[in-house]
Amino acid sequence: MTTCAFTGHRKIEDRHKGMMDSLLLRAISFAYEAGCRTFLTGGALGFDTAAAKEIIRFRLTHPDIRLHIIIPCKNQSDAWSERQIALYEYTLMNADEVEYVSEVYTEGCMRVRNQRLVDLADMLIAYVDNPYSGAAQTVRMASRAGRTIYNLYPTLEGKTY
Repeated sequence: MTTCAFTGHRKIEDRHKGMMDSLLLRAISFAYEAGCRTFLTGGALGFDTAAAKEIIRFRLTHPDIRLHIIIPCKNQSDAWSERQIALYEYTLMNADEVEYVSEVYTEGCMRVRNQRLVDLADMLIAYVDNPYSGAAQTVRMASRAGRTIYNLYPTLEGKTY
C-alpha cells in the first residue's frame, strides 16, 4: 500500500472541529505505518483542506511523504473568501504536485476529480455523513473499486460500526 486519499464534506461540524486535527494526525500516522507515502486530497474547502494542512505538518517529521492535490477546475476558488483563498494557496504552495482535471468548471469535473482520487489510491480516509454528497460518491466509487475505506465521521460521533 503506497497511496492514501482523503475525501470529506466541505463543512466540518462545529462539534467536530476541536477533535479534527488530532484525529487526522492519527489517520495520517496510521496510513504511514501501513506503507502510504503519497497522500492525495481534492483541494476543496473543509475536510480536504484540513487533511492537506495536517499532511504538510506531518511531513515536517516525515520528509519521505508527498502531497498530491487534485483540483476539479482551475477557477474553483473564484467565489471563496480571502481567508479561504489564502489557506488554499498555502496548501497548493506546499504540495509536491498539483493536478487540475479541467481548465474551468464543468458539470462533471467534480465527479472526474473524485474518480481520479480513487484511481490513484490504495486507501481512502473519509469524513462522510451525507449519503448524497460528492464525498459519499467518492466513497461509493472506492468501495466498488475494492479500496480500503476508513470513515472518521462515526469516530467523531462516538459511534463504532
